[in-house]
Amino acid sequence: MKLLRKLLPVAALFATLATVAAPAHAADFPNHPIEMIVPSSAGGGTDVMARLYAETAKKYISQPIVVSNKPGASGAIGMGEVQRAPADGYKVAVLISELAIIPHLGMTKMTVADFIPLGRLNGDPGLIAVRTESPYKTIEDLLEQSKKQPGSVSMGNAGTGSIWHLAAAAVEDKTGVKFNHVPYQGAAPSVAALVGGHVDAITVSPAEIGQFVIAGKVRVLVSMADRRLAAPYDKVETFKEKGTDLVVGTWRGLGVPLNTPPETVQALREITRKVAEDPMFKDGLTRGNLLPAYLDGEQFQAFMNSQSAYFKKLLAGLNLQK
Repeated sequence: MKLLRKLLPVAALFATLATVAAPAHAADFPNHPIEMIVPSSAGGGTDVMARLYAETAKKYISQPIVVSNKPGASGAIGMGEVQRAPADGYKVAVLISELAIIPHLGMTKMTVADFIPLGRLNGDPGLIAVRTESPYKTIEDLLEQSKKQPGSVSMGNAGTGSIWHLAAAAVEDKTGVKFNHVPYQGAAPSVAALVGGHVDAITVSPAEIGQFVIAGKVRVLVSMADRRLAAPYDKVETFKEKGTDLVVGTWRGLGVPLNTPPETVQALREITRKVAEDPMFKDGLTRGNLLPAYLDGEQFQAFMNSQSAYFKKLLAGLNLQK
């Protein structure tokens, strides 16, 4: 009993020290650089957005954000690295739309429930594009050939199970055609393949091909948006305008591992909000043909949940190679 009485004050002291130390540690965040993992190749829209975020965030954070590209498996490699990382806020994932798709293809067990979202930053519709010298002058030309000779049109995408693979598969489902799907490790390599003449067409977002459209090297045949986009895509008709109810697009945001301390999450969410509202960030997105589409952490979680449910239902009706 005497020993117990002696130990109680010591235990109380340690409890007090722990209580005092926790807020001090939280207030100290961040005290070294943060790594942002981009789950796709350098040069694509996801990479452009991440680097613009890191540059803009210098105004609002005391430590640098270092961008690292970890492409492969339709984003599963990069996002998975963050999912398994220590939950301390020092490794942040760029979450992409494939997170709501690839679990339903059996490509990963990782789902939208495996991250704490910080915020959505961008959302873009899909496009189908060809080289300017392509014999396919309109989307009708391309679809007619694909229907007449199934598999004769090679359609590049950002990887098996990627949003752009799914977008092309949705076109097949809606129009009754058949493409020869050619996967690459990200959108940027698929664009390079198109420009280099290695595929007939690609499904892609406006950001990845903007410079090639402006330079006259690539022609966009159709958009999968709700409505027409701004220049240089303002003359591109949507599938909806052509009588096909098809709207598919990508989105990008940020997330951290589960069990990241709430105060750290709150700090990162506040930085994300400030960056999303910063004119430098918004103007940079617009110049890169990326559409600003901010949602806060809780809204982003609800959105991802709805996207996962949508793609699960859509994939059930598509015959995709897994």
